[in-house]
Amino acid sequence: MLHDIVYVKPLKNYRLWIRFEDGVEGEIDVAKLVNMEGVFAPLLQLEFFLQVKVDPEIGTICWPNGADLDPVVLYSKVSGQPMPVFSDIENISAG
Repeated sequence: MLHDIVYVKPLKNYRLWIRFEDGVEGEIDVAKLVNMEGVFAPLLQLEFFLQVKVDPEIGTICWPNGADLDPVVLYSKVSGQPMPVFSDIENISAG
């Protein structure tokens, strides 16, 4: 099940407070979650990192350069629930 992010607040030390539509919320350490290179390199600039916002169309957080984070991964980190396994696409489609 997908969970959309509905709120984000930047904190100190490349951390974010996020809330999901089902009320689950918590802190994410972005520096530990992603390598700050490639599309994520601009996040090293604090002014840029602070421009994080929720994109309601895709249900996750993003930055002005198009960098975003997978809400499934973020939900797993915040809730402590394991990541879903999508190993058999045919069974999911036949559902």
